[in-house]
Amino acid sequence: MSSLFDSLTIRSVTLPNRIAVSPMCQYSSTDGFANDWHFVHLASRAVGGAGIVFTEAAAVTPEGRITPQDLGIWSDGHVPALSRIAQFLAGQGSLPAIQLAHAGRKGSTARPWEGGAGIPQDQGGWEPIGPSAVPFSDTLLTPHELSIDEIQCLSIAFATAAERALEAGFRILEIHAAHGYLLHEFYSPLSNRRQDAYGGSFENRTRFLRETVAQVRAKWPAGLPLFVRISSTDWVDGGWDIEQSVELARQLKLLGVDLIDCSSGGNVATARIPLGPGYQTPFAARIRSDAGILTGAVGLITSPLQAEHIIRTGQADLVLLAREMLRDPYWPLRAARELGAPAPYPVQYVRSGPPGSPIRKQEE
Repeated sequence: MSSLFDSLTIRSVTLPNRIAVSPMCQYSSTDGFANDWHFVHLASRAVGGAGIVFTEAAAVTPEGRITPQDLGIWSDGHVPALSRIAQFLAGQGSLPAIQLAHAGRKGSTARPWEGGAGIPQDQGGWEPIGPSAVPFSDTLLTPHELSIDEIQCLSIAFATAAERALEAGFRILEIHAAHGYLLHEFYSPLSNRRQDAYGGSFENRTRFLRETVAQVRAKWPAGLPLFVRISSTDWVDGGWDIEQSVELARQLKLLGVDLIDCSSGGNVATARIPLGPGYQTPFAARIRSDAGILTGAVGLITSPLQAEHIIRTGQADLVLLAREMLRDPYWPLRAARELGAPAPYPVQYVRSGPPGSPIRKQEE
């Protein structure tokens, strides 16, 4: 039996397997609206058998986008196109999931294939925001330092976006607090230079995230799972680290978070990250063990045997695949075949199923 294809129940939701399509920005939206590209991109991964399919990061305010082409959920008008996607994903047996995000000081930038530099307001951009007026890099804009009132309004924006996500039919919600975006900028001492209730100590730096989680959990139904993606380390001395991540995970669990999606980095442009197969998986294992909470492993997980090993050995409860899912939308079907697990083939594709399947027997 394959552990990767075991089901997992979180609150009232049961995942058919432990494979999730990680949120991946497509930079292909206009005014935050999902379109046919998003539908086909996400629908094909559900047809491919993933247990969870996440949308890309959906901005909770217009200024929360990374680029002007990012997906959004700051308006009720965004709901119908997202609902079409969620309905199709669910119809294929995948759990429709959405990631709520705010880019913070990394906002108002050009798309990666257009250079990724900051876009000034007179060229169609906007003023980015952050905990402190410290830019991410020389090529990005200097952010506006948020007031306490503005911070608290943003927590409400996340909660309002959660209500829209529920209306659209999503069954899992993730708050993006990683990769150097707004919530990560607050809890990392490298980007947060504040001296008020939202800066300085661990308690103060994590306050914005904790308040946001509390606001979202109050609006998101008790029966539905809430995930949080964090950067487990900044990969820089004196920055955020795994010990702080464990303590944060403990506190988030008390606030109703069900799973920590364990990524890393993204907040320091010059950080040297030791990339390699499964390089972030030890963070998922440590947080799972020490904080007593479900975790997701993400980052250079590419082979079915590697993913199986992570789940079987209890390093994480889910594996989230990104680039590998871009290369192969049907990765879960291939993984099931390689691991000898029942493959979640859509009935329309059964004729191409593994040797021994009823239709293949007829053809053979």
